[in-house]
Amino acid sequence: MTTLKTKLAAGAAALAASLMATGAANADALSTPAMTAPLAANPKPASFDMLGSKIYVTGQFTALALFQDNAIPGDKKRRVDLSNAQIEVQKTDGVFQFYIQAGAYSLPSLGAGYLKASDTPDLTFHYVPNAYVKIVPSANFNVEAGILPTLIGAEYTFTFQNMNIARGLLWNQEPAVSRGVQANFTQGPFSGSFALTDGYYSGHYATGSTLLTYTVSKTDTVAFAGSVPFSKTTKTKFATPVTLNNGEIFNLFWTHSQDAWMVEPYLQYGHVPKYLAGGVTDSGSTYGAAVLAKYTVSPVFSLAGRAEYEGSSGGTSLLYGHKSKAWSLTATPTVQLNTIFIRGELSYTHLTDYAPGSGFGKLGDHSSQTRAMIEAGFLF
Repeated sequence: MTTLKTKLAAGAAALAASLMATGAANADALSTPAMTAPLAANPKPASFDMLGSKIYVTGQFTALALFQDNAIPGDKKRRVDLSNAQIEVQKTDGVFQFYIQAGAYSLPSLGAGYLKASDTPDLTFHYVPNAYVKIVPSANFNVEAGILPTLIGAEYTFTFQNMNIARGLLWNQEPAVSRGVQANFTQGPFSGSFALTDGYYSGHYATGSTLLTYTVSKTDTVAFAGSVPFSKTTKTKFATPVTLNNGEIFNLFWTHSQDAWMVEPYLQYGHVPKYLAGGVTDSGSTYGAAVLAKYTVSPVFSLAGRAEYEGSSGGTSLLYGHKSKAWSLTATPTVQLNTIFIRGELSYTHLTDYAPGSGFGKLGDHSSQTRAMIEAGFLF
């Protein structure tokens, strides 16, 4: 029997195909969903007019293959899966705007087992991972309310948004999607966002977060991001463990873009307090550093890379056991021709001071994992 989810996905695909067949708007690529080069959104997104406004429809259909050694318990050495089957509908002009993103997705990340796209939405952010209304009273101020992308971290939630296929070790510590309200402003070289949300998608609306950015020059930008819970919660789910729900996290970023290069080093610090009611018997902290980089070889070919380190301290296990540490290296060559792309990825992750049974392999007794991935698809 055809499920409701299947019917919705088929209907969304039919709508997108119809819109593309009737003609695309001659517009610049939309800024939402945000994407980090080398992948680029369709510069001529499909659109239709409704009540005097232009409604844009974009989307992604991508698949991946994964090969790895020392798979953790429950994972496999080889997989083929969808990574994105998503569609976005949005209005980007006027005082009232909106954004809706819907579909299936997987969220591959280093140091963690792979979860299939058929299971990921039910265990994480469901089949509408982002949806919000946006009130824009002026060119330099707006307010958003709904299911929002996080303000924390250098990597976005979905594979097509990032320069690497899999997110890194630092991303594993950060919130990805939050529900709440957010205000944004710009003033000259400064921009800032302030949000009151449920943090790690906990359903407990008591987390304040911010992202402050300063454009130093045409080539350099610095930024600070932070997230702090104002009260504690015992809520815990697959995507929002009780430790992170009650923790605070901070980032410092520097982004340099010049000629063929884009380089972004950033720092991360997180702290989880002792909270006996939530089962957190001791405090713990994480501290990490990463460098993301991309070099454009030609208009259709580029090479991206990432190097990162994540450590932990305190009595609560936030990585792979008490005071465990990890580092990783990733390389991702990418070819994109118009809206079609293919990219490969090779990564290596290494653990130190990990607890027995918390490492890689069937018994959790291996200290490293090498992973190769291929992702291909189109961005309509």
